[in-house]
Amino acid sequence: MAQTIFERLIDGEIPTEIVYQDDLVFAFRDINPKAPIHILIVPKKPIPRIAESTLDDQFLLGHLLLKAAHVAKVIGLEGTGYRLVINNGHDGGETVPHLHCHILGGRLMDWPPG
Repeated sequence: MAQTIFERLIDGEIPTEIVYQDDLVFAFRDINPKAPIHILIVPKKPIPRIAESTLDDQFLLGHLLLKAAHVAKVIGLEGTGYRLVINNGHDGGETVPHLHCHILGGRLMDWPPG
């Protein structure tokens, strides 16, 4: 199976502006931002989507969310707020089959989002 663009970014095959990384997750600026600040944080383990995660992924999923909050704080969004988004499937807006969390901020996030 071919690597996703996220796997190629993680492997350094495609240059990107890295915001954060550790052994489990990789965060970078979205190339097509939907807000003034739009960062993607992805697990380094390729899980196609949240619906395909398993109990074995429980620690990784918690780590992903905690690190998303950490990244938001480091880039200055903690005081004003931000939105975390995980898309699942075509109708959910998923465009890359590799679980990822969007960190959106820098403006008021209207509701409903869709």
